[in-house]
Amino acid sequence: MVAVDAALPLPTLLSQALVAFTIEFDNEFEHRMPHRTTRHGSTGASRGGLTGASTVGSTGGSRGGSTGASTVGSTGGSRGGPWLVSMAMWSNCMRFVGESGTSVRELESLARTKTNLNGMERWGYIVVDAVDADRIRATPKGRQAREVWGPLSGEIEQRWRARFGAGEIDRLRAALGALVSRLDVELPDCLPILGYGLFSGGPVGKPMAPAACERNADTRLPLAALLSRPLLAFAIEFERESDLSLAISANVVRVLDEKGVRVRDLPLLTGVSKEAIQMALGVLQKKGAVVIGQDRTARLTAKGREMQDGYRRLLGMIEERWRARFGEETIRAVRESLEPLAGEPTAGRSPLFRGLDPYPDGWRASVRKPQTLPHYPMVLHRGGFPDGS
Repeated sequence: MVAVDAALPLPTLLSQALVAFTIEFDNEFEHRMPHRTTRHGSTGASRGGLTGASTVGSTGGSRGGSTGASTVGSTGGSRGGPWLVSMAMWSNCMRFVGESGTSVRELESLARTKTNLNGMERWGYIVVDAVDADRIRATPKGRQAREVWGPLSGEIEQRWRARFGAGEIDRLRAALGALVSRLDVELPDCLPILGYGLFSGGPVGKPMAPAACERNADTRLPLAALLSRPLLAFAIEFERESDLSLAISANVVRVLDEKGVRVRDLPLLTGVSKEAIQMALGVLQKKGAVVIGQDRTARLTAKGREMQDGYRRLLGMIEERWRARFGEETIRAVRESLEPLAGEPTAGRSPLFRGLDPYPDGWRASVRKPQTLPHYPMVLHRGGFPDGS
């Protein structure tokens, strides 16, 4: 069995690369696109122009307080640019919504996952047809956002090729493509917005016949999609056998113990926003896995320790199954391509942090720099940011 203590688990390697790619993508979108945020109002952002910072929080990766996009009222995006959102909202929504519009059913079929339609309307990206409530179309601001988002995936991948080496990224794409081609369900090109209990949603659509799986290996797939599909497949398999989601297990349960960890320290320890931490702790308390004392210290109960041990065992079991199912060489190639990128998963040692410095006026420049990246993305209705911000 794979020794998960000796090396980062496979989903962690996939997650940290995906989160790093997403943050770099998001920083560039924020820099180029006029937008609105909670404390700084609207910006006149354009490529090379001035952008306003988003809400300042006190913890790494968090915009603090009631700052998430999901907390915005009905006027969000009504003045200036639309509300600032993450790459997920491009991947699961705006890629497929043009000026002529589309039906909700068609959107979900194309994206192979659901989106936050109420949020995207409230934030100024889409509008519901006045005659047909099932039909949506992009607003002028949404169309502008589409133009900014469109080339970014390719641009960030070119940066990675320059930063990490073209040969290394070619090998990563080949290794991920070989794994994705073996998946028997056509998964979305992004992680779904986490649902109740912070579980990952399954694919929208039926399993594919083996011959059709070759579409999964399309070499034109964006790098983020090649990272997302096997990560989601792993999460779905994990969550079929676990009472806790992979998002909660990998981020929060992983760092807790019976002695206790201060709740305020969890965002820095996990790379996840304090809002996502609060949601995860709420689930864990309901399940009797965690108690939080008056000193605001979270401690694992005996049941919580069993869940932590079970999480670690199940990671190893699934990776071992994948070696048998997809081939030892396939999994080894993915690992050997991702491990040099992840390095030691701290800000000072991981090569993935080299591209994460935000623009000086970006919102991430106004919060404490994270010390690690999430071990599983926390994609929430708040705007789809990979750390739950």
